Amino acid sequence: MIDAAFSHLPVLEPGNVWLVGAGPGDPGLLTLLAAKGLFEADVIVHDALVNEECLALARPETLVEYAGKRGGKPSAKQRDISLRLVELARAGKRVLRLKGGDPFVFGRGGEEALTLVEHNIPFRIVPGITAGIGGLAYAGIPVTHRDINHAVTFLTGHDSSGIVPDRINWEAIGRGSPVIVMYMAMKHIAEISARLIAAGRLSSEPVAFVCNAATGRQLVLETTLGEATEAVAASGLEPPAVVVVGEVVRLRASLDWLGALAGRRLQPDPFRPSGKVRA
Repeated sequence: MIDAAFSHLPVLEPGNVWLVGAGPGDPGLLTLLAAKGLFEADVIVHDALVNEECLALARPETLVEYAGKRGGKPSAKQRDISLRLVELARAGKRVLRLKGGDPFVFGRGGEEALTLVEHNIPFRIVPGITAGIGGLAYAGIPVTHRDINHAVTFLTGHDSSGIVPDRINWEAIGRGSPVIVMYMAMKHIAEISARLIAAGRLSSEPVAFVCNAATGRQLVLETTLGEATEAVAASGLEPPAVVVVGEVVRLRASLDWLGALAGRRLQPDPFRPSGKVRA
């Protein structure tokens, strides 16, 4: 059955680069194409947010290179990473660039792909489950729920200089988006919370921080927009984290399926009037 599942999929050819999303953490969330590429690759260049269990799919002789970028820590320059992919491909290697989540969702996959185009290197994009969806699902928080929201905004909490992006229209998002999912925002949560409250969000609005999402180290902090800064400081939690603002956070009491597996008693739907059955 496994062979049949892989037989119709593309082959990672020598001199080619695949930009692959590893998903939010759990190796079981890799796509079939990602798993096939990991096995076929001569070289895997991976970032800091990739669960190392995903690398177990590589052959023993595969060269594995770390190219992680973490805020405040020594890391490779993006241009150097992109040019390394070119160098490996020109050497005839089958190259797989493995990125946490999805390559095109705050993953700088577009920049790397543009460099490959610049140097005439054939490439393929293999999408992955982004942490803003998959990581929250592992915390029991849906990004959309028909009783709550019909829109969701994904944004980054810091720009290339490491500060809160001024190019984001915080007032418009604060007023117009019922659910906000933020990557790389934990460090700047004080400023972000203040901007959202200034835009009209209630200080009592639910907020959740999902750290090390979809891994065995996952931890979830539930708080409110007004208390988020103090709650994070008191918790001792550290990035990587996905932050979600909105009423969907309340659904975790009903949908924390991982907690239920560990014995948590889930509550009835908090948004459904008692005794009513959904159509």
